[in-house]
Amino acid sequence: MMRIFKGIATCFVLLLFVSDSIFAQIKTDAVWQWSTTVNALTSKETNDHPTAFLWIPPNCKQVRGVVIGQHNMLEEGILEHPAFRENLAKLGFAEIWVTPALDMVYDFNAPTSLTAFNEMINSFADISGYSELQFAPIVPIGHSAAASYPWNFAASNPSRTLAIISVHGDAPLTNMTGSGKPNPDWENRNIDGIPGLFVMGEYEWLEGRIVPAIDYRKAHPKAPIAYLCDAGFGHFDYSDELVGFLNMFITKTAKARLPVSFAMNSPVTLKAIDPEEGWLVDRWRDNKAPTALSAAFANYQGNKEEAGWAFDREMALATESYYARARGKIPQYIGYVQAGKLLPPSGFSGFNPKFMPLADGLTFHLQAKYLDSAVGKPAVKANSAVKINITRICGPVVKIDDSTFKISFNRLGFNNTKRSGDVWFMARSDGDAIYKSAVQQANMKIPIVNKEGKAQKINFPTIGLAKGQGRIRLKASSDSGEPVQYYIKAGPAEIKNDKLYLTKIPPRAKYPVKVTVVAWQYGRRFSPQLQSASPVEQVFYIGK
Repeated sequence: MMRIFKGIATCFVLLLFVSDSIFAQIKTDAVWQWSTTVNALTSKETNDHPTAFLWIPPNCKQVRGVVIGQHNMLEEGILEHPAFRENLAKLGFAEIWVTPALDMVYDFNAPTSLTAFNEMINSFADISGYSELQFAPIVPIGHSAAASYPWNFAASNPSRTLAIISVHGDAPLTNMTGSGKPNPDWENRNIDGIPGLFVMGEYEWLEGRIVPAIDYRKAHPKAPIAYLCDAGFGHFDYSDELVGFLNMFITKTAKARLPVSFAMNSPVTLKAIDPEEGWLVDRWRDNKAPTALSAAFANYQGNKEEAGWAFDREMALATESYYARARGKIPQYIGYVQAGKLLPPSGFSGFNPKFMPLADGLTFHLQAKYLDSAVGKPAVKANSAVKINITRICGPVVKIDDSTFKISFNRLGFNNTKRSGDVWFMARSDGDAIYKSAVQQANMKIPIVNKEGKAQKINFPTIGLAKGQGRIRLKASSDSGEPVQYYIKAGPAEIKNDKLYLTKIPPRAKYPVKVTVVAWQYGRRFSPQLQSASPVEQVFYIGK
């Protein structure tokens, strides 16, 4: 994570911004139909090979592009966001998410980076039946420690990179990488003609991070690089508004760069974008008015070297609107409350609530309230009347209601000592006409397993699937008598109330399609103490 911060469907549809209520729909059990092990690398996080997951839109006849993100923090939530997937489905785009990361920086001078990428893509092309994945254009996306990865991937693979998205991230060739590691030497490489989006939150906006982007554009005027200050937001969060902007950017890129039709068995010739055919937008200037209004490149009256690029008037105005809604408003501050007490702030991670489970050993409470300053006491002055909403950023939890969460392990599994028990929350207030929106992150560590108390063992009978059957009741049990939980590791299926439901399989999928289900029982930390059971995995196959 970043070390420095402050406080075929071939039609192209532009998705408008939607309300934050959609966050309530985001769950940890989003469908990923296929997975593959990347044997070219062994991760230091797990001492095992990374696993990559593939999602293809259920109605997709030809994959026309692939958005690829690695496991840092925001990538998972963005890729699983319903509106993001809805837009990609309209474009015929697939998604790949890798955990642990193959290479946060993407050092293309290291032979394993390219070997691992090719192994992953070729494996998915084979097991999914969508052979065009070997050639499909790529949209790399990365956050924070992985924020240089999209730029470096594009420099290494310019003919295959459709667009570049660095979220709360890094400028190309920045000297302030979120990973703290140097970028590889680009030598004579460049990203001319490839649209790039450099997103920075308002509360992490630093000149030292912006200047490298400006310097790169000066040195490479043919690089169409858009800037977006995620006004009213910080480093650890994403919003429906940001997802809407990403959708617009990807949609416009696809329309501008992809041929109307192209072969599945050969590389795609992408059209280069000339920045001078687009628009320019003044950079974010905190609470100051822009020095010039957005305009077509030739007509722009401001400093062209400092301005960000945009595809067209629509994108330029959307950027200005993003800024206008936050400019000049009164700031608000948020803190976390647990067991009726306001938690003390804790530096980089914001706040550190403790895991304090209720009787079931899984459920816990967490609340938020307005403060009078970033490190202050409960606010006594006025704030917006907007209710603070706490949501999951990443980690094995699901939200039950406004202040209740529950442990819910997922495809990340139990063997990553850095991430399997690492939970991040975002508390958000939208603000109003007077008060600015506010966000505050918090980090909770939960034990990956309970080691004290009575041992238990899970019995998980083999799953049988009859032809034409679309629902299966799962019948795992523990000899402790405690209820068993489940998750789908990979496969076109989802679980609701101990029932497994098959989801629609993409039309060109290769059969049989594998489904992997994991049963787990977490145990209890208090009397009577109960150890976590060893998870049990069952695999079955769906025939055509």
